[in-house]
Amino acid sequence: MKILAGRWLFDGENIVENMAVAFDEKDGNIVATGSAEILETRFPDVPIERFEADTIIIPGLVNPHVHLEFGAHTTELEYGDFMGWLQSVIAHRETIVESCRASCYKKQIDAMAQSGITTFGAVSSYGKDMRACHAAPQRVVYFNEAIGSQPAAVDALYHDFSARLHESMKLANEKFVPAVAIHSAYSVHPILIKKILKEHGDLLLTAHFMESPAEKEWLEKGEGDFKPFFENLLKQNRPLATPGEFLSQFKGKRVLLTHAVQADDALLDKIADAGHTITHCPRSNRLLGCGRLSIQRLQKRGIGCLLGTDGLSSNTSLSLWDEMRAALMMHHDEDLRKLAISLLRACTSIAACALNLPIGRIAEGMSADIAVVTLPSKLKSADQVVLEAILHTDNVDRLYIKGKQHAIK
Repeated sequence: MKILAGRWLFDGENIVENMAVAFDEKDGNIVATGSAEILETRFPDVPIERFEADTIIIPGLVNPHVHLEFGAHTTELEYGDFMGWLQSVIAHRETIVESCRASCYKKQIDAMAQSGITTFGAVSSYGKDMRACHAAPQRVVYFNEAIGSQPAAVDALYHDFSARLHESMKLANEKFVPAVAIHSAYSVHPILIKKILKEHGDLLLTAHFMESPAEKEWLEKGEGDFKPFFENLLKQNRPLATPGEFLSQFKGKRVLLTHAVQADDALLDKIADAGHTITHCPRSNRLLGCGRLSIQRLQKRGIGCLLGTDGLSSNTSLSLWDEMRAALMMHHDEDLRKLAISLLRACTSIAACALNLPIGRIAEGMSADIAVVTLPSKLKSADQVVLEAILHTDNVDRLYIKGKQHAIK
C-alpha cells in the first residue's frame, strides 16, 4: 500500500485542499481518499509520502485521439489549409509511415508518459504501431481504422481491416483494448461501415467528423474543394452520405467523434440525442485551417467534450498540457479559470467516461493512474491552482500507472 499527500488534489472534477490518496500497489486500485490524518489513522502501518505545498496530485491524463504512425513527420506536410495538407499527406504518407519504426513509436509513447498521459487512444490505419502500443507502459485503446470509398473494393477493404483487428484482439488484455475507427463520412463506403458495425459494433468506436469547411461543402452539397479531389483521384462525383446519414449508421451506439468543428446545430442535436462525445483538437484544427469548435454549443446540449492532440502530422507535440494551453488562448471568450477546470476534466474524468475505463478520477475503486505536478511557487487560492498548472507544466514529476511508479526519463 502507498499513501500520497499534498496541499492540492484534483479528483477529476474539482480541486480540493489537503487531501491524500491511498492505493494498493499490487492490484493497482485506489483504496481510499481523505485527509492525511484520516488515512494515517485508518492505515497506521503505511508510511505517508508528503509533497511540498506547491504540488498537485491529479489523475493520469487521457489522450483519446493520436496517430502514432505519422510520428516521423518533420516538414513534409503543408499547413494552413485542409485540402493542401491532405494532398501533401497523400504524396508523402508512404515515406513518412515507413520512416516511423520501433524507436519512433517508443519516442512518442515515452513523451506522452513524461507529460503525464497514462492512457491514450491510438488510431491506426496500417497496424504498424500495434506491437509498440501493446508494449507501452500506458493503457492503450487501439482503434483499428477502416478507410475506403470504392464499393467494388469493400470485400478487400473489410478483409484488411478484419485482419488487423484480429491481430489486435490476440494481444488484448487489461491495458490493451482493441477498438474500431471509421475514418470519416467522406472516406468510408456505407456498405463497409454497415459490415463492420454488424460484426464489431460492440467495440469502442471513433470517427473523424465534420472537420473542415471542404468536408462540410462536399457532404452537404457535393461541391467545393473535395469535388475535384474525388473526381480526379477516385472517379467519384458525389458524396457517399450526408452528415446526418453518416450519423444514422451508428444508431444505438455511442461514438467518439473527433473535431466536429463544422457541425451545425441540427447535427449537434443529433449527436447529443445519441449520446456521442466530441474530441476537440484545437492545435490540429488551427494548423489545417478548419476553424474553431464552439464549446458553448456543446455545453448547451450536454455533449461531452474531450481533448486530444491528434498526431504529429498535424501538431507539434503529443502533450495535453500544450493542448490545454492552446485551448485557453483559442477560446478567448470563456472565463479563464472555469475553462481551465473544464479542460482538465476533459483530459481526465470526461475522457475516461467516454472510453468506459475505470480511470480519470481519484476515488475509491478507480485505477491508481496518478501524476504529481509541481508549480513554480506556492499558491494561496484554490481557484488559481488548475489554471497555473496548465500554464506552467510541461512534464510531470511523478507518474503511477495502475499503482506502479513509472520512471520519468
